[in-house]
Amino acid sequence: MTADNRFLKHRELTETIIGVFFEVYNELGHGFLESVYEKAFSMALTAKGLDVKCQIDVPVWFRGANVGNFEADVLVERKVLIELKGVKTLDASHHAQLLNYLRATEIEVGLLFNFGVRPEFKRMVFENSRKRTNHFGEVSVASLLEAKG
Repeated sequence: MTADNRFLKHRELTETIIGVFFEVYNELGHGFLESVYEKAFSMALTAKGLDVKCQIDVPVWFRGANVGNFEADVLVERKVLIELKGVKTLDASHHAQLLNYLRATEIEVGLLFNFGVRPEFKRMVFENSRKRTNHFGEVSVASLLEAKG
């Protein structure tokens, strides 16, 4: 382990999630719809004792106005946002999608997983100190989850 690895935000949690990704991939392989992987992934994460929420509606704010919403695939322990893909290979648009999700929320760590012909994953971090914190009307993911009850 390098010195940098010791200081990765939510390192132990992301290592567990990545391990579960490979468990699911090894059992199901590739070729299913993303919704199948989401359900299986959610079940496997929950079996590890993790708090898992799927299909979280998150508003996007621009100049104090809600200009749209996105649906986050999976949120684990209210700390790690997961975006799932079932494509041939990950590309820049998939990375941008996850980065935008992190920019729009107070969540700082995201994992992008691809259940393609070859399993792929990308870990991304966008620290809150780099985000605009004065979004008018911004709603936290935690408050959205509480509202859903």
